[in-house]
Amino acid sequence: MMRHDAPLSGRSDQPVRTTCPYCGVGCGILATPDGKGGAAIAGDPAHPANRGRLCSKGSALGETLGLGTRVLHPLKRNARGAYDRVSWDEALDAVAAGLKAIIARDGPEAVAFYLSGQLLTEDYYVANKLAKGFIGTPHVDTNSRLCMSSTVAGHRRVLGSDTVPGCYEDLDCADLVVLVGSNAAWCHPVLFRRIQQNRAERGARVVVVDPRVTASAEEADLVLPLKPGSDSLLFAGLLVHLADAGLLDESYLAHHTSGFEEALANARALAPGLATIAEGTGLPAADIAAFYRLWAETPAVVTAWSQGVNQSAQGTDKVAAILHCHLATGRIGRPGSGPFSLTGQPNAMGGREVGGLANMLAAHMGYSAGEIDRVRRFWKAPNIARQEGLKAVAMMDAVAGGGIKALWVMATNPAVSLPRADAVKAALAGLELFIVSENVLSNDTLTAGPHYILPAAAWGEKDGTVTNSERRISRQRPFLPLPGEARPDWWIICEVARRLGFGEAFAYAGPAEIYAEHAALTAFENEGSRDLDLGAHASLGRGDYDALEPVQWPLPAGRPGGTARLFADGGFFAPGGRATMRPLAVPALASQPDAERPLLLNTGRIRDHWHTMTRTGLSARLSAHIAEPALFMHPRDAERYGVSEGGFARVATEHGAAVLKVVLDEGARPGAPFAPIHWSGETASDARIGALAQAACDPFSGQPELKATPVSIVPVAYASQGFVLSRHGFALPPGSWWAKLAVEGGEGRLFATDGGPEVLMAHANAAFSGCELTEMIDRAGGVYRCIATRNGRLIGAVFLAPAGQAPLWDTVKAAFAAGREPENRLALLAGRSPGGIAEAGPIVCACFGVGLNAIRAAFAGGQALSAEDIGRQLKAGTNCGSCLPEIRRIGAQSRATEAA
Repeated sequence: MMRHDAPLSGRSDQPVRTTCPYCGVGCGILATPDGKGGAAIAGDPAHPANRGRLCSKGSALGETLGLGTRVLHPLKRNARGAYDRVSWDEALDAVAAGLKAIIARDGPEAVAFYLSGQLLTEDYYVANKLAKGFIGTPHVDTNSRLCMSSTVAGHRRVLGSDTVPGCYEDLDCADLVVLVGSNAAWCHPVLFRRIQQNRAERGARVVVVDPRVTASAEEADLVLPLKPGSDSLLFAGLLVHLADAGLLDESYLAHHTSGFEEALANARALAPGLATIAEGTGLPAADIAAFYRLWAETPAVVTAWSQGVNQSAQGTDKVAAILHCHLATGRIGRPGSGPFSLTGQPNAMGGREVGGLANMLAAHMGYSAGEIDRVRRFWKAPNIARQEGLKAVAMMDAVAGGGIKALWVMATNPAVSLPRADAVKAALAGLELFIVSENVLSNDTLTAGPHYILPAAAWGEKDGTVTNSERRISRQRPFLPLPGEARPDWWIICEVARRLGFGEAFAYAGPAEIYAEHAALTAFENEGSRDLDLGAHASLGRGDYDALEPVQWPLPAGRPGGTARLFADGGFFAPGGRATMRPLAVPALASQPDAERPLLLNTGRIRDHWHTMTRTGLSARLSAHIAEPALFMHPRDAERYGVSEGGFARVATEHGAAVLKVVLDEGARPGAPFAPIHWSGETASDARIGALAQAACDPFSGQPELKATPVSIVPVAYASQGFVLSRHGFALPPGSWWAKLAVEGGEGRLFATDGGPEVLMAHANAAFSGCELTEMIDRAGGVYRCIATRNGRLIGAVFLAPAGQAPLWDTVKAAFAAGREPENRLALLAGRSPGGIAEAGPIVCACFGVGLNAIRAAFAGGQALSAEDIGRQLKAGTNCGSCLPEIRRIGAQSRATEAA
């Protein structure tokens, strides 16, 4: 049996240097175990990505380490659809036997793997090696297809390789930072804080290009809220402006690029003048001209983008349009200057390195005959795949159509995150062999009924590497023991490989050996011909691997120090060493709104949650900022479609529907409401946004257009609204709308229902049987309130009021967290703090738990005049800074109130 339990680093009371499991910033973390299964979390001041800072999510990691939601043993689905605990040998033998039978009958392409940017590079590597090299199926894709695959395709088509040219230090020394389709203030807050520090200390200017006026836009010098899908038009116009202004780097173009004349002619056809660009983007011509002047006159410019560019049926063209402008001016690979992709997941780039995408083989190699043969010889692979596989959306279509009969899903939740998620969930349920490697006991994908659930290691237990947005490889080190029978993903994969007859090729003693093999493959027959070269790590031993410091690739043999920037002097990894500029398609959305579905639904992340909340949903403070699945609408749209602030709206597409709480947002583009992606069937009654999303994909990247799905919106009315707090769950009346969230000491639900006081009273009496109930009921007024206590402890609470009069729960939630029976139950029933303590109000700063009321009081009392004053007094905004725009808004509102 192979080693699966790497020793923990250092003594249990000593901090372990590891890496955050959330976004692609790749922040270093110091985790100090408490000896009880938890750990104190702090930023690592020595890590170059974050220099000690953490965002709200990273700061709260210690609150997500419990085992209450973990799957701890292999499980097998029985004839009743329930699950029985089985041994590892039984589970692994059955998985291998099932795969063998399907391959023998239907061929290797009847098998597929769906992976995740949450996997470590070592896990990813052996999964790809097994599938593509030894089983022989090319159908291996990843949730990174939904995240950054348009950037991958854009890089490869234009630069010749999937290479991010710059580094985070460029954000510190740029004189202009342009954020395109990126709400970095919320989604990459540690990097945004660096941008803002550059702006404050060096006078750098910031431009935000985004249909929504987000928190990032509130901190910008120029905001361009362009029409959805028009990004490539804006940057085609910039290329024309640069040419007409005589600002091209003719020498760079001549020596290091090809295709410029065709690309410029194409740009002129798309963007012949400001009037055309203004009409196509919906922006004032004066703002476009100001942006072009600013970009043209600032040599040190970083253009950074994220999902607003990538999640598009023309995402590859949008990336190319940005790259063209940097190539045409030679503003690439130089300090403070270059195009920069802000990666969404902690190891999206590591997955790309090992071939995690269906159209890549391994080590940034593709499916040319020479590359196939090179990987085959290195792996000694008997059945290597010889053509590209199905990308994520097409893969699920093949599952639905029966072409793929066995699917192994690892560390992701496709029944929530993929477009047409309802159809995906139904397709998964019909698989002949459905295997899921997971670390949670329940999620939407698991409710689709996998035949085997394999318990995988979680963050804090994993041992391996990840690669962040700036090509920096960092170690994730374990600081907690593996619980129950959980095992690392690489171990699970290798054990299946051994049972399939491939044991010799997968006989790794641990992740260090896997990493060294991966590094050796990147250097194999490379000699400078490929961007990804980790030759300096090809002979890395266990001790050096354990001590590995964060380092950027390329790392060719003899150059272990890493490389910060590339392409300043050309040297592209393409034929002739030249980047290739390419004509763009006419900018257009995949689907246009019509009379039936007149709006375009924009989707994305919120500040304090991540993916489908299987981790962040465990933290009470991360659930406090935005507690309910919401639809952010411009007030004009809300008025037009008959919905109001705090009410509910049914949002529907041809693929699915959701019911969301309405939030009026002046920053939302008229005609383009925004819905967060995080809620699932586990955490809300009716808020799976993936179920609404269309599946139209970019022709080069296969990335779906998740930012612009035509939708209809109608109001939904409920008779009553309220909240429940409970130690052990609470059954709401059938047909209720609800959102579940973590609270200190138990579970909270915000709900709306057509049930009245009598119905909720019956449910409370059933849920809190054996407790002493203190109740208040007003049948005529539609009010019911209940406090449940037992043995001196507050067990639960139910508050109900007519719709539009939903009771605030901050006071009751605080008493519930305290746990003990309140001295004055009647005061608590009235929503007053029994001890007379001032309430914090809704949380604004999740890092330090600072509420709205404290910030308002500081401004109103004159103790604070600025966000910086608030930071000095209350600490709010002094960590990741993602709440600073909101603090500044509160200050502005306070000043306006005083002036009135």
